[in-house]
Amino acid sequence: MILYYICTYASLIASVFFILALRGLSSAKTSINGNRFGVAGMILAILGAQISMYFPGLDVNLTPTIIKIVIVAVLGGIVGYIVAKKVNMTALPQLLAGFHSLVGLAAVFISLASFFCIYGIPSVNHDNMRALEMVLGAAIGAITFTGSVVAFGKLQGIISGKPWRFKGQRQINIILGACLMALIIAFVIKQTPDLLIKVVILSLIIGYMLIMPIGGADMPVVISMLNSYSGWAAAGIGFSASNRLLVIVGALVGTSGAILSHIMCKGMNRSLLKVIFGSFASKGEVAETHEEQINRNVKLCSPEDAGFILKNASSVIIVPGYGMAVAQAQHVIKELADRLKSADISVKYAIHPVAGRMPGHMNVLLAEANIPYEDVFELDDINHEFGMTDVAVVIGANDITNPAAKNDPNSPIYGMPVLDVEKAKTVLFIKRSLGSGYAGIENQLFYRENTMMVLGDAKKVCDAVLKALSD
Repeated sequence: MILYYICTYASLIASVFFILALRGLSSAKTSINGNRFGVAGMILAILGAQISMYFPGLDVNLTPTIIKIVIVAVLGGIVGYIVAKKVNMTALPQLLAGFHSLVGLAAVFISLASFFCIYGIPSVNHDNMRALEMVLGAAIGAITFTGSVVAFGKLQGIISGKPWRFKGQRQINIILGACLMALIIAFVIKQTPDLLIKVVILSLIIGYMLIMPIGGADMPVVISMLNSYSGWAAAGIGFSASNRLLVIVGALVGTSGAILSHIMCKGMNRSLLKVIFGSFASKGEVAETHEEQINRNVKLCSPEDAGFILKNASSVIIVPGYGMAVAQAQHVIKELADRLKSADISVKYAIHPVAGRMPGHMNVLLAEANIPYEDVFELDDINHEFGMTDVAVVIGANDITNPAAKNDPNSPIYGMPVLDVEKAKTVLFIKRSLGSGYAGIENQLFYRENTMMVLGDAKKVCDAVLKALSD
């Protein structure tokens, strides 16, 4: 009875901690405390799970099993710590995709273990509801695993970020989905091992087929949706394993991931239903607009020229993007902004909802450089100010500043809300080259009359601009 109350209260407190963690992670200012609550909740959850194994009624010696679990948990914690310490900020999206794949794989293994045995005792005669919980956990987990592996490959550059499409693809996906539903129903009725294995194999294939057609421009939404999938997979195996805490945590992750995906889709003018089924709208190749055909000249300027322009401005808006993350330029940008502020120049930061390669990527980088939260504004809050701004400094942001999203119906990003940087009096675009962004399309902003391109590594260029301001 004492063990029961300990596990119950541990689960309750852990659940509260996880809710507080989500609350804290909703803002960069409170994210550190959110992480602390998450860690504390996970520790309580692990301890509670270990204690629950000693409930009376099980005539099995569980001590060897628990020792193995502790050893594996310690080794996993060490590996996780090393990876987290070594991973670059630019690789956070890949790291997140990797975590999702592991959660999905864990869901598959736990579902299989729940079906075949419990605590070393063969498990038979499951009721239909329990069988449904198992098979759903296995199916969603398998889809999450292969989908996350593909997302990792696209983000890492191992797999091309371009959409992979072929004739009849949608029809094939529909057939695969129908086959999966039929296998799930058959398993719930018959509960044979071969049917469960077939569900897992087909789900692995579906996960691959869902994510491969999605292009790089939509990858932030994919990551968010996979996060939701991993949560629902965890909730499914929580039911099958009779673990209330896992159900609660899985539901929290699944729901929050779905809400975030909805917000992201709204920010990118995408359909959430199409995200769920891996079917984003696909446009043709980007056609040149009339304006581009008239003027294809690019105005290049040096860091010294950029420094002169900034020195004579009264208001500046900085737009960070993935190029800033690659160059690790956030700290020198903070120095640059402080120098401008000391000269009574207004400086603000504009953050697009999908800047970088995952939600909140830029916010994390700016917070790392101790940039004041009150200087950072979201798209809806600052877009109207570009028309009244002297200089917009774009640092490695490409697709989120591309006017093609507003004026080219053939563009893959058409309809996606973008930052109106072209309305500023002068646009200083700091970028390594004139290459396309992650969506694989050319940025019309490069050729605007008011755009000055400063080519080079973002950190080195900003260092040179900072030096020019000091002269």
